[in-house]
Amino acid sequence: MTRNEGGVTRRWLVGASGAALLAAGCSRTGGDGSGEKKDGGASGAAPDGALGGNFNEDPTGCGLTELEGVGAGWLRGFVALRAAEDPGALQHRALATLLKVSQHGFGTVLTLKLPHNDRAFPAPDSPETEKVLARVDKVLDAVMGKVNILVVGNEPFIESRKKDWNGPLGDFYEAVARHVLAYRSRHSGSTSRTRVYMGALNHLDQPEWRGRGAERWMDFARRTDGIEGVDIHPHVQSIEQAGKYLDFVLPRLGHGQKFLVTEFSLVQLWQQHMTDPIPHRFAERYRMDADTRVWQAIRQAIDHPWPQQQWQDLLAMSPWYASHRHYLRDQVDRFRATDRLAVATYGVAQGAAMTKDFGPHKQPWLLNSLYANRTARPAEASSATPARNPGWAGDFRSLQREQDRPTVDTGTVRT
Repeated sequence: MTRNEGGVTRRWLVGASGAALLAAGCSRTGGDGSGEKKDGGASGAAPDGALGGNFNEDPTGCGLTELEGVGAGWLRGFVALRAAEDPGALQHRALATLLKVSQHGFGTVLTLKLPHNDRAFPAPDSPETEKVLARVDKVLDAVMGKVNILVVGNEPFIESRKKDWNGPLGDFYEAVARHVLAYRSRHSGSTSRTRVYMGALNHLDQPEWRGRGAERWMDFARRTDGIEGVDIHPHVQSIEQAGKYLDFVLPRLGHGQKFLVTEFSLVQLWQQHMTDPIPHRFAERYRMDADTRVWQAIRQAIDHPWPQQQWQDLLAMSPWYASHRHYLRDQVDRFRATDRLAVATYGVAQGAAMTKDFGPHKQPWLLNSLYANRTARPAEASSATPARNPGWAGDFRSLQREQDRPTVDTGTVRT
């Protein structure tokens, strides 16, 4: 689908990030970019096995200081776009953060989140779809040619109604993807710095999530010229479960295509242990009631952040956590061993949403982050970087390679 450029305004870009975003516009030339074929059309120094940081929608704690503190050379975030409302402050900040680190030579991944959990998908040629595409264009005005990778859809199957998986979901997202490719061709000339992927598949370890809708998703990505692969989000209980994601995706990628992993973790495993009692040795060392549950201890650290050593001791003394202290290293090694990984990104900081109303049934995303910025205080009060989660930060740094450090150069792709 092609929209009238004259109908797109940039008013929403003006604000906290206004000047930076308005300066990010691209030159405009002709072309439609909507052809389909099996070859992904990539050329140049495509990303290959990079590991970066991720902030989802909240870039708090993901500045240059934090990224340099773990040696990251890539950063990923998303913006949520709905037809009925303007983006808020978080969306402005997310874009501004990615554009800022891009200017400093970092590789960047931006995901377009298009949630439809509470309503049906509009028909591809409907006025409601036109409204969504108008909001997409405002983001593309700011980032096309600036970010290295643009992902169409965040977690499309989670962010939609199950009854829409095998038809309307595909119709909608395919229309958005074709629109993004056409925009890139019109505004970038014959080549662009921005590569396009389709968004993340979830729960591929479960048969119902590998149905006709997921097959259609992979088929569209494989046969559409300009799509370079798909994203996966293996939040699992074990590395073995994550392997089932690869078993599904790898055989269905086209020649030369790769996969992204912009989110991954053992959060489902952590969830199983929130009602365990804290380790006896930890209770004795810090004079805590031995009947205190793990979630209660975490809640105490949220309410009044602990010294860094106390936070690290809680995790290091918990067998369910300590036995997986090299999960990040082992998982990235497995992704890289496929020779099809483009970029993986891992959570940098504990976000505000992770700590709100924390209880025994809230998913403990905050245990995944490289930094324990909301549950612990740095060992030195004058430290410019937050406290770290044990294991993750050290292994994250050790996994960095020279080609993934700023200044990142991922070449261009033909449009």
